[in-house]
Amino acid sequence: MMTSREAAEMVEEALTAAVVGDADRAAGLIARLGVDSDAHRMFGVCCAIAEAGHRALRLCFGEAAPDPSQGDMWMIEQLEAGALDNPVQAFASRFLVAYSNGDRETARAHWETALAAGPEVFVGGVCQLLVDVAGLTRAAMQQSEADG
Repeated sequence: MMTSREAAEMVEEALTAAVVGDADRAAGLIARLGVDSDAHRMFGVCCAIAEAGHRALRLCFGEAAPDPSQGDMWMIEQLEAGALDNPVQAFASRFLVAYSNGDRETARAHWETALAAGPEVFVGGVCQLLVDVAGLTRAAMQQSEADG
């Protein structure tokens, strides 16, 4: 099994690949992580991806970003009716929001639910989380360039 450092580097590479639109590379790296990781490590992978998403959200929203330490909360807004009925999308969105709110217990519960739902939902959910965070990262980069 790869070391934690190697796994962290692979998560970073996968996110970078996803941000620049290299879906094949991103998917290949996530697949390698999944094959060489146990459930505990995959929770860490999801947390690492969500941490990048949380940073991107804070950059996008700036001073208007919710501050969970002050009782503010990040929330999910369905842009399309029924979007959260899809268990893959629901996991990615709910995990990111719980993580961003500092609610690791709820993030873990969403992760455990996806894991128990089977490989299609779990793998799809991890990939969707990466895709969502890549999109947020691109938006944060564009926001930074516009502000800069």
